[in-house]
Formats: sequence, C-alpha cells, structure tokens
Amino acid sequence: MDKEARFALAVSWIRDADGLLITAGAGNGVDSGLPDFRGDAGFWQAYPPLRDAGLTFQQIANPAGFARHPELSWGFYGHRLALYRNTTPHDGYARLLQWAAGMTHGAFVFTSNVDGQFQKAGFDPARVVECHGSIHAMQCLEPCCFRSWAADDFIPDVDVSRCELRNALPRCPYCGGVARPNILMFGDWHWVSAATEKQQAALTQWLGQVKRPVVVELGAGTVVPTVRLFSERMGQRIIRINPRDFSIPESMGVGIQQSALGGLQLLDAQRKLIE
Repeated sequence: MDKEARFALAVSWIRDADGLLITAGAGNGVDSGLPDFRGDAGFWQAYPPLRDAGLTFQQIANPAGFARHPELSWGFYGHRLALYRNTTPHDGYARLLQWAAGMTHGAFVFTSNVDGQFQKAGFDPARVVECHGSIHAMQCLEPCCFRSWAADDFIPDVDVSRCELRNALPRCPYCGGVARPNILMFGDWHWVSAATEKQQAALTQWLGQVKRPVVVELGAGTVVPTVRLFSERMGQRIIRINPRDFSIPESMGVGIQQSALGGLQLLDAQRKLIE
C-alpha cells in the first residue's frame, strides 16, 4: 500500500470511529522537548554526572538505588519531575482532543509514559491508563502499604552538577520511611500498582461500550514493547506513527513514518481536506 493510500485509509477510520484509543510511548514526548533515553548515549547526554559515575538508565531507574543512595536517585527523579511540570504538551495533543470530541465515546489513553502530559493537555484523568505508573505520585519505598499519594507538595531542589537532591528526602506519610516515585522501575518487585489497576478497570468498561474503535499509536518502541503489544490486541484499525519502528501487518493497520506530532499534523490536514 502506498503512502497516499495509507493516509486515506487512516483518515477513513478516524472519521468512522465512535471511540479513539490513544496508545503512546516515549517517542510521543520528544516533540514536546522531552528526552526518550534511547540508548546509553542519549541518556548520558541528558545526565552527564551519571555518565561520569558509569550509571546506565537501567541502574538509576531501579528501586535498589533508593536504598543505596536515595539522594542520587531522587536527584534523577526530582529533576525529571520538575522537567515534566514545566513542559508544555505539543500541538498533537490538541488535535487528538478535537478528533475525540466528534466521537460518541470520546477518547481513552493507554501510555507507558510517566510524565502526566496527557492530563496536562486536557485529557480526562479518569480516562488515562499509566501502565508504568506516574512520576506525579509517590509510594513507600518498603512499601509499608498498598497506597500511593500525590507528589504535588514535593518541590525538588537538585544539584544538577552532581545529580543529587539537596533538600530533604520525601517521606511516607504512613510509616515515615523514604518515599519513591510510584513508577514501575527495572528489577521492581515493590511497585504499588493500585492506581493503575483502577485505571485499567475504567478502560475495560469503556472498551465494552465502543463498537468502532480506532487506535492511534504514538512513538511506541520495540525495546520495551508494552504499548505496541497492547495496541495489537485492540483490533484491526491501528494507526502506528513512528519515525523508525512504524511497520505493522496490513491485516492490523497502517504504519506512518513520522514523529508523533508530524504524523498527527499530516493526518489532521488530510482529514480537513475531505470534510
């Protein structure tokens, strides 16, 4: 199928759908200026002190680090928290909201991103599944209980030259122990998944109502294929937008070789041409 035919088919699915399922990986945030940590080189470019310490993304994004050196772990996650709080979602989010507004059942989001950008862009928080958790929530490091809480009151003060937290470590309000982000990390047996389980239940209920869903997959990679595999379980009308890993069997959907924002802009322009 040539490029023109792929776009035409994708637009026809969007126009016919009664529900928009958005599935998004780290590549979706790149157009907002967020790093995706693709490989050690990209990660170390974003965090030179961790390069100097010889720490990989897998080593710092690991609960063991909080027990070993919590100030360093919170330096990394505190910097990310501040970054995500200060980031403006790219224009593609607004276009997705416009598409969903014309559909009977609106939109639902399934994302491996922990940045909270969909909620910040105006998506209903009750219609977002964060399958790896959220940096905007915390839990006990132990954990002492199966609870999480909002990180709103925590304002990290990070020494970026050392990637270390300078202010007091956040604490668990239930036991007083060290708190950590409510994120599924590498080698993580203590992630508190209650919030994500509640989100998943809401998505299941929504899917039961939608008769003609269209899936728009944005920036989902193959290294951690959670989002891609989820998309492929959702039916045969998947629009996979990715600058590199865009291939998909024609029996499942269409692939568009673009960044998340670029693909959404092109689809939106095509959609408006035939209105």
